[in-house]
Amino acid sequence: MATSSSMWVLLIVAMAALVAIPKAEAVTCDDVRSTLTPCLTYILGQSPLMSNCCGGIQGLYRQAAATVDRRAICSCLKGYYSQYAQYVTPLIMNRISGLPGSCGVRIPYNISPSIDCSRVV
Repeated sequence: MATSSSMWVLLIVAMAALVAIPKAEAVTCDDVRSTLTPCLTYILGQSPLMSNCCGGIQGLYRQAAATVDRRAICSCLKGYYSQYAQYVTPLIMNRISGLPGSCGVRIPYNISPSIDCSRVV
């Protein structure tokens, strides 16, 4: 009987440990905003492209391991565009859309206000 009780205790402890393992959280718009903040001076033409901007872009790319994360990032970018559309000149839009490639990140779509985020895979 002691063996059976020990097995149940081990099983309960193992299950409790599995429940306690934190799950990876999805990328949020706050993550996207804080990652892109070092890029603002470049996007606005006030400075050259800085390594901390590219480091953030590369980190965000690594975070976007799942389709749901890539779609979330896309939706955040579209939301920011809508929010600030009156300030986005063609030159700024070119800098934004070229940012991943300038930082050595290859994404399979163009960043644009008309992108359909539901089609991002």
